[in-house]
Amino acid sequence: MSTADRHGLIAQAVRESGSLTVQELAELTGTSEMTIRRDLDALAAQGVLERVRGGARTLLLRGEEPPFALRAREAVDAKRRIAAEVCSLVSDGETVLLDSGTTCVEVARLLRRRPVTVMPLSLQAIHVLSDPPGPSTLMVPGGRPRAAEGALPGPLPLAPLAARRFDPAIVGCCGLSAAEGRTAYALDAAAVKKASIASSRRVVLATDGSKLGRTAHAYVGPSTLIHTLVTDATAPADEVAVLEGGGTIVKTV
Repeated sequence: MSTADRHGLIAQAVRESGSLTVQELAELTGTSEMTIRRDLDALAAQGVLERVRGGARTLLLRGEEPPFALRAREAVDAKRRIAAEVCSLVSDGETVLLDSGTTCVEVARLLRRRPVTVMPLSLQAIHVLSDPPGPSTLMVPGGRPRAAEGALPGPLPLAPLAARRFDPAIVGCCGLSAAEGRTAYALDAAAVKKASIASSRRVVLATDGSKLGRTAHAYVGPSTLIHTLVTDATAPADEVAVLEGGGTIVKTV
């Protein structure tokens, strides 16, 4: 098991259990307790978990958004497949609005060499797209980044969004339910996501199947506003069927 895979497994186990000891994590990963202690120190430094005597515990309250560093380690292969399919839906010369989130960062990596115009809504995606060779045009909105997350929420990005028209808005989600619609964890983030929809000709939602059937507390809009959903095989079949019945094109990778 690679270090990255082990870190992902540890982060997920601590998140799901609430807390685990060094011994329990050593047994789970099949590695030494000394290695686990180093892993926990590294993950704690990234804000993924809290280091406590003899082990670690989660930093998350119920219903709270997991930190970016933790989410970036989850379903990595699925996110890369989803990103590849999403990029195949973007034509050369288009103007792309790119949402925040770990899957959208994977999309940014693939858009770097494309002759497109991109406005990313997170520092992580801006960083990826600013490395040469970048896209034909990189547009950067204003705003105050959310600590650790890097997203650009709040009122400042709203004016640049309203002043432009995008071809696809490539968006992520905290939760997507056919009945409850698309939701976010924060009200200021939801406002930016609503503006993204209003300024775009079509909405492409990129998310792994774990987000389907879930809801967060900030409402973004009904699922019928999503033109295309790109997800993976873990997506609940009943949710997919209802979304397709409402007119959304669902592509499973």
